[in-house]
Amino acid sequence: MTAPTTTAPPAATGGVAGPPSRLWVTPVIVLVGLGLVFGYLATQTLDSVERRTINVETITTRLGEHLYLTALSTVVVIVLAIPLGIALSRPALRRVQPAVLAISGFLQALPPFGVIILIAFTPLGLGATTAIVALVLASFLPVVTNTVVGLRQVDRAMIEAARGVGMSAAQTLRQVELPLAVPVMVAGVRVALVLNVGTATLATYIGAGGLGTIIDGSLRLGRPTAVLVAASLVAALALIIDWLAGVAEHLVGRRGG
Repeated sequence: MTAPTTTAPPAATGGVAGPPSRLWVTPVIVLVGLGLVFGYLATQTLDSVERRTINVETITTRLGEHLYLTALSTVVVIVLAIPLGIALSRPALRRVQPAVLAISGFLQALPPFGVIILIAFTPLGLGATTAIVALVLASFLPVVTNTVVGLRQVDRAMIEAARGVGMSAAQTLRQVELPLAVPVMVAGVRVALVLNVGTATLATYIGAGGLGTIIDGSLRLGRPTAVLVAASLVAALALIIDWLAGVAEHLVGRRGG
């Protein structure tokens, strides 16, 4: 007689499963990549210009500027785009939804460098404010679109059941629709973050700083080693932020499930 096949119960994890193993691939790639870059840097003899450009103090300052531009612009996008997406998902504004999304798509299709330069000729002038406005325009569409799509995908039966037990429209939105739409909304914020990390590199052309300052200055001075270091840091920053957002998306998805 063949013994029955049994399946071992899953290991206890405090009630919440950990992130899938694939989520740990990105940090490993970043660590290995930066290790190779800085290992190569250790073999080079740097001149005085390169030492001033890629020392710890300069890199820390530029990295802080880059993170400031990315974080603040993303917060502004979240504050503006999510309420707009919620409003567009309501029956009263569904008629204007296609027009608003089309305008948002047009704004995102504009070349970021051109948008930054054009805004610099407005009363905003040069500096971080102009860069943040440009970043908001570049990353607005994914957040508003994912908010609309996430709310649209909520099962109508659940909404009707909530209304049937006496919930108002506002209560149904807060307690039923938004919790179920959050995973899709977080995915839109994730895209916005990665877009802003890359676009913030262009902020140097209007005096807003960031890691792009090292890249642009090193290119002008013919210092490819410094360009390699700064470009590697931008790529690593984008990957790490995308990874962190991916972990958050996974945790939100598990909670929603």
